[in-house]
Amino acid sequence: MDHGGHGGHGGHDMPMAPKCSMDMLWNTNVIDTCIVFRSWHISSRTAFVFSCLAIVLLGIFFEYLRAFQKRVDVHIAASLSEKGKGRARSGRSTPEEEEDGLLSGRRLLRTSLTGTPVPPISRAVRAILYGATVFLSFFLMLVFMTYNAYLILSVVLGATLGHYIFGATINVDALLSDSASGKGMACH
Repeated sequence: MDHGGHGGHGGHDMPMAPKCSMDMLWNTNVIDTCIVFRSWHISSRTAFVFSCLAIVLLGIFFEYLRAFQKRVDVHIAASLSEKGKGRARSGRSTPEEEEDGLLSGRRLLRTSLTGTPVPPISRAVRAILYGATVFLSFFLMLVFMTYNAYLILSVVLGATLGHYIFGATINVDALLSDSASGKGMACH
């Protein structure tokens, strides 16, 4: 049997599906670059420019989320302080708690709370915002890991612009007392 003709396909007449360029080295590729998903496939310079702009906007949005998260924490803290719940626990047990802990084993849970308890709804809001910032941070890290110079520049430019826009103020007292919280799992 002769299969040389490939059944009338004519060899190269079949259209080729777009192929993602997967470089593990610094590159400046534009066409056939895929960003995070195979479906985010760049097939023209115009699409690449719009993709870079989208990544800049994601970087700005990331910085907005971080600033918004801080404002929510300040709002929750102010609300708790107004309700008279703003006093942090010292971590010390009262004699009643000591006795209760010895009999029930609940002492560990009570003494591990050294801050002000946050109501469940507020905790859920804080957790959702934290999860969104972690997700976006890792997504931008994946964009960075394309090793594409233009995409890396877009991530850095977005973070820089976002920090400039949403980082207009600082808490001097917190910074000088070194009590400012870290960035959590943020990659940048």
